[in-house]
Amino acid sequence: MLTDLSIYDVVLIDQLDLSFSPGLSALTGETGAGKSIVLDALGLALGSRADRSLVRSGAKQAKVIAIFNLADDHLIWPLLADRELDIEQSEELILRRILSADGKSRSFINDVPVSATLMREVGSLLVEIHGQHDGRGLMDVRTHILALDMFGGFAKLIAKCGAAYQAWKQAVSAANRLERQANADAAEQVYLQEAASELDRLDPKPGEEQSLAAERGMMMQTEKLVSDVESARIALEAGSGIDGQMGSALRNVETALSRFDAQITDNAARNSLQRCLQALEAGLAEIETANIAMHDAARQLVLEPGQLEQSEERLFALRALARKHKVDVDQLGSVRSDLADRLQALEDLEQAQAQATEKVQKAYAEYAKISGDLSQKRQNTANKLDKAILKELAPLRLEKAKFLTRIEVQEPQNGSANGIDSVGFEISTNPGVPVGPLAAIASGGELSRIALAIKAALAANFGPSVMVFDEIDQGVGGAVADAVGRRLAMLADNCQVLVITHSPQVAARASEQFQIEKSETKGVVRTNVILLDDAEREEEIARMLAGAKITEQAREAAKALLS
Repeated sequence: MLTDLSIYDVVLIDQLDLSFSPGLSALTGETGAGKSIVLDALGLALGSRADRSLVRSGAKQAKVIAIFNLADDHLIWPLLADRELDIEQSEELILRRILSADGKSRSFINDVPVSATLMREVGSLLVEIHGQHDGRGLMDVRTHILALDMFGGFAKLIAKCGAAYQAWKQAVSAANRLERQANADAAEQVYLQEAASELDRLDPKPGEEQSLAAERGMMMQTEKLVSDVESARIALEAGSGIDGQMGSALRNVETALSRFDAQITDNAARNSLQRCLQALEAGLAEIETANIAMHDAARQLVLEPGQLEQSEERLFALRALARKHKVDVDQLGSVRSDLADRLQALEDLEQAQAQATEKVQKAYAEYAKISGDLSQKRQNTANKLDKAILKELAPLRLEKAKFLTRIEVQEPQNGSANGIDSVGFEISTNPGVPVGPLAAIASGGELSRIALAIKAALAANFGPSVMVFDEIDQGVGGAVADAVGRRLAMLADNCQVLVITHSPQVAARASEQFQIEKSETKGVVRTNVILLDDAEREEEIARMLAGAKITEQAREAAKALLS
């Protein structure tokens, strides 16, 4: 609950300290006394837009402090923990807002600086403020599904639905990203496949460029080599040939050796001839080897037709492919390996796409199931909400009204984090008139009472710590105003209620009453708020009944209302 509200230098208020009790508190006063100033100040503390016109004329800054005493299970504690605000649940929660005359504002929670956004988020969980034109909120059909969900207590299921929706959308986003990547890589895949095929066809080998270059160089010198080899052959075979001469010498040496007596083995001349014979035999053998090698060389130097062209074509193809890939010829093997890796990555992408598609299907099925369950619960709960609101409308003199929560169910693919339902409240306030949208059927005064009925129906299920109603009873009086007061008092059994009112019937239902008054001293106007005792309440309610001149009949009526 809101325990204290301190206001400094806000419009006509220089300093004001208010303490509130549980239940229903009424703020009354003459028109123009400044009741809206108190409400604006509270809104400032709750994070509403900072308007520098709220700073009192001549003051450097305005300041508002709102102090709350909250239960340990209040929704505010998980929010503060999530925002890493280390505040003990046993502590009071203190919201402080400072607004400078230049329009700049600062926000604090328990003296910890926070953003205005967080201040608004915290404030929305603490206090609901409903003005006399609260029907504007009801005219926005987007609020109707929130009311139904609040009544049904679907917070956990909605969170589960939202998580499933996000998982589905994230899966779709991932699949789309892979599809875009695949489309972008399609042209590259064609290039990679062609480049890999080109390399496969050429099939370069390590060191092949050097070997081909050497072979090409040799083939280009083939004619000269053939001539040299032929000259060498002729030289060997000129005349009778060196082998013939050496053969004749060999025979002569053999004849000479045969003339020596076989018994004379150690003759020096014989030994020398023997060595000569051996040398001639070896020489003849080497000449024979040289001849064979010469003929082999001659045969090998004979080129096949087109051999040089083939060798050059492959060498030039290797070098052209190397230039294309901007590498050396010996690095073409690495290029092929890299192409294979990139092609494999594209194949992996196709597999990833298939997996992503499967994930999308599973996530969609999960969302469809959860949102379907939520939709069914909403449909089952809508009739209960209708009955609860009709029950609240009856005491507000709308007992003949018809109220309908209409639900339209969409296909899951058109759903949102909030599910697949569109919810709209429809009403008929007069017999014989068909139900229709609130904005088209209900009048301004009726909308105010309908808003009160909806809030009262929801309060038993879920609601903030504090509800504030600003002249929601405007335009009604007598029995209707009394019914509004009764309903506000009953609502206060579930939460703290503050009501700014001109209705004596409503004010009399409050457990405490504050009077807002305006005074002027030396030309300076100030607004003040005082907590009334029993006698002062009686006099204030009599004023509200009678006007400027309070009669005894008004006082008696005030006593009757208060009793």
